[in-house]
Amino acid sequence: MADQSLSTPSSPSSPDVLLILLKARTFIALILVFAFFAFNAPNFLSTANMVIMSKHVALNAFLAIGMTFVIVSGGIDLSVGSIVGLCGMVAGYLVLNGIDIGLGWSIQFNTFEICLLVIAVGVFIGAINGFLITKLNVAPFIATLGTLYVARGAAMLSSDGRTFPNLNGNPEYGSDTFRWIGAGEILGVPVSIVMLIAVGLLAAYIATRTPLGRHIYAVGGNERAAGLSGIKVNRTKYFVYIFSGFCAALVGLIISSQLVAAHPATGNTFELNAIAAAVLGGTSMSGGRGRIGGTIIGAFVIGVLSDGLVMMGVSSFWQTVIKGLVIIAAVVIDQAQQKVQARVALQAQSAIDS
Repeated sequence: MADQSLSTPSSPSSPDVLLILLKARTFIALILVFAFFAFNAPNFLSTANMVIMSKHVALNAFLAIGMTFVIVSGGIDLSVGSIVGLCGMVAGYLVLNGIDIGLGWSIQFNTFEICLLVIAVGVFIGAINGFLITKLNVAPFIATLGTLYVARGAAMLSSDGRTFPNLNGNPEYGSDTFRWIGAGEILGVPVSIVMLIAVGLLAAYIATRTPLGRHIYAVGGNERAAGLSGIKVNRTKYFVYIFSGFCAALVGLIISSQLVAAHPATGNTFELNAIAAAVLGGTSMSGGRGRIGGTIIGAFVIGVLSDGLVMMGVSSFWQTVIKGLVIIAAVVIDQAQQKVQARVALQAQSAIDS
């Protein structure tokens, strides 16, 4: 008589179902948050609000994508918010004044050249972070905390703490299209969203399809083992901090263009939103694990939560408390996922052995 147990399909066990739910937690959270505000926040589903909210999400998503690479590699970047503020001020200064070379002469730039210079500033600060961490062996937390203060101070010094207003540009120099970065559209889609799609696809390709992406995960998983296997650990760390600086520079450009003004305090606490989005999207704070797609969904959760709370008239103080609770909950759930994964792996190994 045949053993009927061999022909009976096994149903998913409780740990398997729990693991599936934990892996899909960010998407589930997005659906729940969106549904809650759709019913409770006035005009939440209006077209105008969707457009505004998508622009806000894009800003957080840019930083979160760069932060994901950094955290996956086993580091942290606290300087991104200050880089946003400094890059916005650099953009404002270049649009209004160009570069004074003395004797009444100045070098003026068109919009494309301004963008390149601003991105160069962000990349340069990212490279400084990489140098401090890899060559001088400064802990990432301390190194990026230091550059946070340096970049914020430089932003303040650039205008003595004042705002650069009316960044409309000059048609004579080709800088009058600067506003298009924040207010323009491509085929009906806001420019910032198009830029986010491009950067997101690039980051996902690097993470999943290139040796560099595999090196980032290997360094975060076990730096010593990665080095012994021939991976250029320092070069990999340089890249993640440079890429983070690049993303922060884009945000500085977009915000100054959207507001048609640049203020040195722009970007304050943006790094916290970026970390929250990355962690909520499944990036492990211990390194070695994370997905760009999950991070972008996490950025949507943070963005929808922030805008929804504003529309409901919730105090900004309570908004800060809620974001903190979200970060704590995300880390706790991530730890729970790791424990369930270990349990499922142990059960699978036991089944194979038996």
